[in-house]
Amino acid sequence: MRLPEFIEANRDAILAAWEEFASTREGAEHLDRAALRDHSASMLRDIVADLHRTQSHDTGAHKARAEHDESVGGYDSAAQAHGAERAHHGFSVGEMVSEFRALRASVLRLWTASRATLDTDDINDLLRFNASVDQSIGESVTRFTSSIDESKDLFLAILSHDLRAPLQTVLMVTDHLATSPSRDTTQSVLVSRASRSVTRMIELVDDLLDFTRTRMGAGLGIASEATDLSTLVQHAVEEIEAAHPQWAFEPQIEAGLWAPVDAARIRQVLANLLSNAVHHGDSSLPVSIRAHGTDRQVVIDVGNFGRVIPAADIAGLFSPFKRVLADAPSDSADHHLGLGLYITDRIVSAHNGRIDVTSSIEAGTTFRVTLPR
Repeated sequence: MRLPEFIEANRDAILAAWEEFASTREGAEHLDRAALRDHSASMLRDIVADLHRTQSHDTGAHKARAEHDESVGGYDSAAQAHGAERAHHGFSVGEMVSEFRALRASVLRLWTASRATLDTDDINDLLRFNASVDQSIGESVTRFTSSIDESKDLFLAILSHDLRAPLQTVLMVTDHLATSPSRDTTQSVLVSRASRSVTRMIELVDDLLDFTRTRMGAGLGIASEATDLSTLVQHAVEEIEAAHPQWAFEPQIEAGLWAPVDAARIRQVLANLLSNAVHHGDSSLPVSIRAHGTDRQVVIDVGNFGRVIPAADIAGLFSPFKRVLADAPSDSADHHLGLGLYITDRIVSAHNGRIDVTSSIEAGTTFRVTLPR
């Protein structure tokens, strides 16, 4: 009996073995029989159909690499649904993959025990069965990880939203205390410190909200209007100067740099780049800010001198949760999520602009933002 006929004839025993094995997984503690079997019957049925189907060389190659095969929709869909369900029920990816390993071992153990010898057709069936199981594993893992990522993003979005309101209340209280005429010097220092800390926490929460918006496909909500970028850059410089009076800043800003942008978002870009330049720069050397333009674009350069960013690391600077210098020591003044440059890049891209980075010992590090006019 060929392998596909053997699977059909022993379907109930194979599914019972699947169910028994699945029940031993940690995530299966509260699952009933139907949930334990989940889409196993559909996956098994379509694996059999795949074994009966004439297979091209390209299809076989795709399966060998566990790539998606558009010509075989059944078990792919069942495998994807199985991955989503196992993620929903709290299985780990290892537990889910182990189900397929157990299925493979169970089928092959029973089938080979029924065969005295394996001929060429049997070997071909064996290879195709393994490829089909591998394809199912690939489909399930992809959907499993996607479902987990979606759950994490939703959790971060809800958490960030719920944290922002109480933080805003605390900030309002500290602002009120800061203007109270009855405060003494010590109280003023403490209130000012608390206000800065709460402001930083709100910025972190806003970064998380922006991150989850981009991950969940909601976008950043760009509302462009004609804006004087010269004034915007000048205000950003004044704010960073007030926050870091011990640093030297050298702005060179052309007048009349108008462009259609979301002013609040570009202000966020400037704040991120200037803060980044301070955090990673040499405080004995100035931070440069240059804004200039042509008829078609506005260019803003933020430069500093400090440790050189390796060329191999520049491409990954705008990935989420990355630091400009991954091995840089962290101190109490520089705790951040590593989302600033990721969000900066997303904002610039949403304006149909681009951001480039150069870094060398001689010229320092420069982040260049180019925006269309």
